[in-house]
Amino acid sequence: NPWVSLAGVMVALAWHLARAHAPLREVQLIGLATLVGAAFESLLVYKGWVSIDSRLLLGGVLPVGMVALWAAFATTLNVSLRSLRRRGLLAAVLAGVAAPLAYAAGARLGALDWVLAAPALILIALGWAAIMPLLLRSALRFDGYATP
Repeated sequence: NPWVSLAGVMVALAWHLARAHAPLREVQLIGLATLVGAAFESLLVYKGWVSIDSRLLLGGVLPVGMVALWAAFATTLNVSLRSLRRRGLLAAVLAGVAAPLAYAAGARLGALDWVLAAPALILIALGWAAIMPLLLRSALRFDGYATP
């Protein structure tokens, strides 16, 4: 059920923000990552690289559940992924490998269907390899977990 997933993400976001020294900075980072994720996921659907059940789409192209995952992912940028923030090349390589694996796992679980799997996986790898270093650089600016 997508609503249960969204509720879980909201709980995780609330917990993350409650622990932050500067929650407003974290909100800005989460907002930025969510917008980037919304654009990226919508592009994948709009261009026909992936197919998602139309009942899970807002406006026919925005996969709300996938975008919620981007918000949840953003909570890791200043916490568990903190050590990658100044290692852009490493972050790009790791994201370029891990993201296609995550999407493939999601497809196996029924979260999405491939229209053309190989080109979609390449696009996902390249997209994440570009996006990840940018999000990590943004995390430096919007670090709500920096020691006051």
